Amino acid sequence: MDPKGKVAVITGASGAIGRATAQRLAEAGARIIVGYNNNAAEAEKIAAALPGSGHRAIRIPVTDSAVIAAVAAEVERDFGRCDVLVNSAGFTKMVPHADLNALTDDLIDSIFAANVRGPFAMVRAFAPLMKKSGDAVIVNISSVAAITGSGSNIAYGGSKAAADTMALSLARVLGPEIRVLTVSPAAVDTAFVPGRTTAMVEKAAASTPLKRVVVADEVAQAVMAAVTHLTSTTGWVIPVDGGKLVG
Repeated sequence: MDPKGKVAVITGASGAIGRATAQRLAEAGARIIVGYNNNAAEAEKIAAALPGSGHRAIRIPVTDSAVIAAVAAEVERDFGRCDVLVNSAGFTKMVPHADLNALTDDLIDSIFAANVRGPFAMVRAFAPLMKKSGDAVIVNISSVAAITGSGSNIAYGGSKAAADTMALSLARVLGPEIRVLTVSPAAVDTAFVPGRTTAMVEKAAASTPLKRVVVADEVAQAVMAAVTHLTSTTGWVIPVDGGKLVG
């Protein structure tokens, strides 16, 4: 796919990975919907700074299916198409794995609502418009915690594993018009996980074969590869982990 002239919707675009992905896609000529939840001013700033024109910041709370459906209708009305959907929004919180009592029902529900139900609601709302493109791509941002059982808490890894499996099913039912891929980073040094320090990320990275921290733009590069080059690939997970899964 050549992103030039295409429309990309990115949830969580005010986060580090979402922002880097928006930058990469905009540089390639796409018009970007900068999806955000709370920080409208930051999203507007990001949209205004992207190269090219026609970008827009839109509030997309991924746990509100009614709002998501309205956004899909707005994108169809104002842009006429959606060629790329990047589900980058998510939620987690640091909870020691051994502290089972700290992983409350409410926290578990919040994690699964944002990380599983949210991406599915986005796909459900945008799939009809994306099918009209005939050559569309959905990329979900997951985590190697889905495979290793590590990560910020037990429920987080479980939610990402659920999202990975869901992507397999979606790839099967949405093809051939829509490819579905998953980009799965190791710990990225961002503010995504409250309570996680740079030192913690560096310690985890030191145990990998490449022995360095994954940066947000490297995740964005993998998203770009999924969009532009992996044209015969669907349903699969692309690790961006410094070799953690083989280390």
